[in-house]
Amino acid sequence: MSGKVTIVESFDLKGTRKGTITVSNLEDPYGEGSGSFASVGVSLAGGDEPDWKVHIPYSQIDDICAALKKAKEKFEG
Repeated sequence: MSGKVTIVESFDLKGTRKGTITVSNLEDPYGEGSGSFASVGVSLAGGDEPDWKVHIPYSQIDDICAALKKAKEKFEG
């Protein structure tokens, strides 16, 4: 991955001892001119490198948030 990474927010991952969820902005992650993306990274034991991450085009964030809210309503205990 190339480009600049700017952390927007980081918070504890519930249900883990040291886990974190980090939301970042990625500039040109797929090479020059690829644009900016939001990135959500999950680290189960904390630390700088996430165990899992997803890059989301900003134009799709509202759709993803709506789908996450739907999942929460349907499956949250």
